[in-house]
Amino acid sequence: MSLEFSRLGMAPDFVDYQQAWDLQRELHGKVLAGEAPSTVLLLEHAAVYTAGKLTEDHERPFDGTPVVAVDRGGKLTWHGPGQLIAYPILKLKNRAGIRDYVERLEAVMIAIMEDYGIKAERIKGRAGVWVKADAKGPDRKIAAIGIRVLNGVTMHGVAINCGNDLAPYGQIIACGITDAGVTTMSLETGRDIRPADIADRFVEEFRKHEEALVTSPEGALL
Repeated sequence: MSLEFSRLGMAPDFVDYQQAWDLQRELHGKVLAGEAPSTVLLLEHAAVYTAGKLTEDHERPFDGTPVVAVDRGGKLTWHGPGQLIAYPILKLKNRAGIRDYVERLEAVMIAIMEDYGIKAERIKGRAGVWVKADAKGPDRKIAAIGIRVLNGVTMHGVAINCGNDLAPYGQIIACGITDAGVTTMSLETGRDIRPADIADRFVEEFRKHEEALVTSPEGALL
């Protein structure tokens, strides 16, 4: 296989954000140099706010919580217990195919939601995966995407809200969105769903896109 998966830690062994980010950058360099295969890191973070490159000062939390500035796209968001985090460090087969890459990430998550009877979808003009407005409430994000592609190798990735507490989102304007909400798989189904419950399915669905996305170890970037 030209793609590997590594589970760094899930409840109760939460992964510190800085630790995971340092590992991403180290792995990025190795993948770029051909010293390591493309790898997807799967984990559950200890609670943290992260600020993408588009974050403005007034969007930061107002309760004094530390914020980690990162080099992904997007704005401010929260990560923590109850979220499945996936960081694909991939040598893309098509360096210009960033939109295709994002759409495939979305497709992976939408397929997982279908397993649980959740009608998740893309909404034009909004990043991530959503449950559209219904009797329960307005449009609400159930999975977030924030990526960076440097020299044809991806970093950062996705966060799927499985059963996390939504209270931290009340401290921020999550992803800069003021006219929609946030939800979890547990809230949408009335079941307790944890990151470990869907990790294998994430791997299974992601594998379906491997050939289209990832340069083989002996291959060259296009």
